[in-house]
Amino acid sequence: MEDTAGHWDSVFATKASDEVSWFQAQPTTSIRLLERWASPAGSVIDIGAGASTLVDVLVDAGWQDVTVLDVSAAALTKVRNRLGEGAEAVTFIAADVRSWQPNRTYDAWHDRAAFHFLVEQADRDRYVAMAAQAVTPGGVVVLAAFADDGPTECSGLPTSRYGTDELVCAFGPAFALEHAEREEHTTPFGTIQPFSWVVLRHL
Repeated sequence: MEDTAGHWDSVFATKASDEVSWFQAQPTTSIRLLERWASPAGSVIDIGAGASTLVDVLVDAGWQDVTVLDVSAAALTKVRNRLGEGAEAVTFIAADVRSWQPNRTYDAWHDRAAFHFLVEQADRDRYVAMAAQAVTPGGVVVLAAFADDGPTECSGLPTSRYGTDELVCAFGPAFALEHAEREEHTTPFGTIQPFSWVVLRHL
């Protein structure tokens, strides 16, 4: 397996949070969908969290059981430092989602822009199987990936692109579609990146 951790550590160590294409001042869509389909009284994990401010918003809003996972320890250090004492309320996991073994379940699984880096079918299949293992029955996956007219690479790595129907198909019979939408994300550089969003219920 290539040195994914090293690649992303370099990205997060050399660039400010608002100097990467996926930066959002406010994770508006993520919060809206999580508030609609999950509960602050439940548990949530953010997959490929990077240095996203989603965890800050969740903690401030009173979510009780928040976990963030990223392959980059440098990214997680940024988040810990930013949260200060608030970091004590968060579980941090430095792991490659392709080889991670969850040891508990979650009511909500959030992923904005990690799944589309899985360009190998075996990695995608493993991700879906892991989500099915880690999400409680009746829980949800809230996921965004580059839309079918989105970028073919990001941060020097190739990406896969999806329409919402393709995302539903990728997650197969274990998950049912609750909601789908398209978002056009404006990067800090003024370019547009289209995303496909889905909310999937674990059956």
